[in-house]
Amino acid sequence: MISRLNGLAWLAGAMLCLSGSMAAHAAGNPELGQKKFYTCYGCHGVDSYRNAFPDYSVPKLRHQHAAYIVAALHEYRAGERPHPTMHAQASSLSDQDIEDIAAYLQGPEPVKPSSKVKGTPPKQVAACAACHGENGLGGEAPLTPKPAVLAGQHEDYLAQALTAYHNGRRKNVVMNGMSQLLTSPADIKIAAEYFASQDSPLAAATPTSK
Repeated sequence: MISRLNGLAWLAGAMLCLSGSMAAHAAGNPELGQKKFYTCYGCHGVDSYRNAFPDYSVPKLRHQHAAYIVAALHEYRAGERPHPTMHAQASSLSDQDIEDIAAYLQGPEPVKPSSKVKGTPPKQVAACAACHGENGLGGEAPLTPKPAVLAGQHEDYLAQALTAYHNGRRKNVVMNGMSQLLTSPADIKIAAEYFASQDSPLAAATPTSK
């Protein structure tokens, strides 16, 4: 079973790399990005701020990969991620605005992969490791765009995102397929709980966060 999952994960990684190579983007300006992020601080700059309905923690964005932020904002803008507030926010941004904000959130250097793992990875995350790394900090493979840093993200946000990919509410050809390997809400909870428990630089993007 594990070898089958790893094979599927390798295929997903190859697809992700191919799709990213067709969507190259210009580097953003982090100083401008910090200024353009001002309307986002109201939710993403508050520790433990929660989405109203459904109820879950707003994700930590500081030190998330810039390329992932760019991809996510484009998906919100296109309606491939269903969230009215995020759709409206993303629709108000130009492509360069998105690049600048992503550069600001990532910081000077992207998160580096690490082999350090807390606890024993459950079988439910075996397929995730090829792209996201065994501890959610990513892998050495040069995937473009970089998959999201999962380590240290809010457990309930991860569960919500995985559920949305699983039921097709979020549209992403790789994640829609990979999430089907988590065959029950219990599997999703186990995967989310594991990645949330890992050491991570992710944090709320407060105006003074470093």
